[in-house]
Amino acid sequence: MAKAVILMMDSFGVGGARDAAKFGDAGANTFLHIAENYAGLALPNLEALGLKEAGKLACGVEAPLVAGAAALAGRRGKFGCMEEVSAGKDTISGHWEMAGVPVLADFGHFPPEYPSFPPEMVARICERAGLPGILGNKAASGTVIIQELGEEHLATGKPIFYTSADSNLQIAAHEEKFGLKRLYDLCEIAFEEVKPYRIARVIARPFEGEKNGAFVRTKNRHDYALNPPAPTLLDKAKAAGLNVTAIGKISDIYAGSGVTKKVLASGLPELWDKTLEETRLMAGDGIVFTNFVDFDMMWGHRRDTRGYAEGLMYFDRRLPELWTLLGEDDIAIITADHGCDPTYPGSDHTRECVPVLAFGRNIAEENIGRRKTYADIAATVAAKFGLAPFTNGTAF
Repeated sequence: MAKAVILMMDSFGVGGARDAAKFGDAGANTFLHIAENYAGLALPNLEALGLKEAGKLACGVEAPLVAGAAALAGRRGKFGCMEEVSAGKDTISGHWEMAGVPVLADFGHFPPEYPSFPPEMVARICERAGLPGILGNKAASGTVIIQELGEEHLATGKPIFYTSADSNLQIAAHEEKFGLKRLYDLCEIAFEEVKPYRIARVIARPFEGEKNGAFVRTKNRHDYALNPPAPTLLDKAKAAGLNVTAIGKISDIYAGSGVTKKVLASGLPELWDKTLEETRLMAGDGIVFTNFVDFDMMWGHRRDTRGYAEGLMYFDRRLPELWTLLGEDDIAIITADHGCDPTYPGSDHTRECVPVLAFGRNIAEENIGRRKTYADIAATVAAKFGLAPFTNGTAF
C-alpha cells in the first residue's frame, strides 16, 4: 500500500513571482512578511523540511525564524518553490494547476463596487427562486457582511449576495430559518445564471445566530464549481482504482470529479484531525488531499498577521503526528495555491511562488529548485502511482 498526502496551505505564498507586477503585487511575500512582522515566529518542523530554503529560492531572502526544537529534524526530503502559469491567482486556478490542468484563460469577475451583479441576472435568479430581492450586492468579507445584514435578512427573507477578488458569487443565508436545502437550490439556480459571465464558482454560505454581531457561519458551505477542462490527477487516480479522499473544500473545487470520498471539516484543528484519521484509515493505494482554508479565509483576506502567524505555528506543531502515520512507500507534500500577504494593501490574493516540501521515510534530501509550474505536483504523484503522464509538469 502507498499513500500520497497533500497538505494544501491555502494562500501560503513565498513571494518571488516574476509576473507579480502584472497583477499589482510587486514585492508581495506572505511568508517573509509574516516572519518580519511577527516577533517570535517559530516553525521548527517546516524549517527542518526546508521551508526557509524554499522561500529563499523564490525571492532571494531568507525569512527570519526563531529557532525551536524540531521533531522532524533530519527528515528533510525534496524542497523547492513553484511558479504559477495559470492566467489568474484564484483558488481554482491554483488547485487545478497543481492537479495537472493549468487555467490559461482567466475567469470572469464581478466588480467589487455596489452593485456588483448585473441587474438582469439578479432579476432572473429572484424570479426563478421566488425571492423578494437580495441584500449586499457588493464585494465583502463574508464574516463581516453577515454581521451587517443578518438581521435584515431574517426580517425580509432576502439572501445576502456578495463577491470577492476570486471569480465567484457567494450567497449567505440563515441555515435554519432560510433553510439549508433552499439555499443549495438557490445556488444551483445562480450557478446556471452566472455561466454567461464565465464565473468559476457559486458558494453557499449558511450561517446561524439571532443578532448582528453574533452570527456564525456553519461548516455546511458548499461550492458549485465549473468542471476542470481536462482530466486532473484526481480523475486519473480514481480511474486507476485508487482511493481519492478530499478533505475540506477540495471536492467542491474540483466539482467532485475524481473524488471517491468527501470529508467535511472546518478550522485547523478539525482539518488536521480528519487528515490524520483518513491517512490512518485508508486501505490500499490512494491520495489524501486537504485544503487548510483558514490561512486564506480567516487571516490572509482579513490582513491578520498575528492570526496567520499563530496558525502557522499550530500547523507546524501537528506535522510530527503525520510523520508517525507514514509508511515506507508513502509521500507527503506541503504546498499552497497562491499568496495572500496579510501586510499587503487591500484584501486580495497576491501573485507569488509557493513552497513545495515533499518528505517521507524513503524520500532522499534534494534541492529541487525553482519549478516552472504547480503541475509538477501532479506529474510527481502520477509517476509514483504509474498513472498516465500530463502534458504539463515534470516529476521531481
